[in-house]
Amino acid sequence: MSRLTLLKVGGAELQPGQPIEQLSRTLADHWPDGGLVVVHGGGPDIASLQARLGLVPRFVEGLRVTDEASLQVAEMVLSGLVNKRLVAALMQQGLRAVGLSGVDGGLLRAVKLRHSAGDLGRVGEIVATETGILDDLLRQGFVPIVSPISLGQDGRPFNVNADHAALALAKALGAGEAVFCSNVPGVLRDGKLLTHLSAEEIEPLIRLGVITGGMIPKVRSAMAAIAGGVGAVRITHLAGLADGGTRISN
Repeated sequence: MSRLTLLKVGGAELQPGQPIEQLSRTLADHWPDGGLVVVHGGGPDIASLQARLGLVPRFVEGLRVTDEASLQVAEMVLSGLVNKRLVAALMQQGLRAVGLSGVDGGLLRAVKLRHSAGDLGRVGEIVATETGILDDLLRQGFVPIVSPISLGQDGRPFNVNADHAALALAKALGAGEAVFCSNVPGVLRDGKLLTHLSAEEIEPLIRLGVITGGMIPKVRSAMAAIAGGVGAVRITHLAGLADGGTRISN
């Protein structure tokens, strides 16, 4: 099984100060020799810049509506501000981090995402990956830090949900483990963390109401990743990033 870890982190874990310092220390401590690809979001920073520019964020079922002005904000924040903030923090901890986006090297190719609830603007869904640039960086001991801004067939960028980008790359790279780091410790049952689940247990737990709300798309993404060849998926929060959370496997 591949020793590669694909880590997805949300924008909350990338805020200046304690969050990003804790994240970068943990990554340096547990992946000192590389073997790691990070895909990141940046929702809080996007919302902050939109507010400063007088733009009102709009969402459809959790997906950010991205008009032309909002696309420019998303590009600036995801491929610029947040990406370089994380690269700098990891470099300070001794990791050889390199920042890039899904546009670079044609890493992530996307088409317009069609949604039954309405037009999302320049929001894309990934239809192809070209991981050669990541393979080259990993062989040289670098840690790629990937913004989910992706390349459209028209040569223009699309804003892509970071979870979707992470899932596509985990499958394309054949990662041994994909780790989704968010604000929840994992799957809970009666307030207690379930440290391991098999893929076949997921749907019964959803039907029983044990897995609810925003955890449902997370565990279903985990099932899709495993079906696509990823060894295992771990859902955790920043405090459990090293070895905590809920591990889902066959």
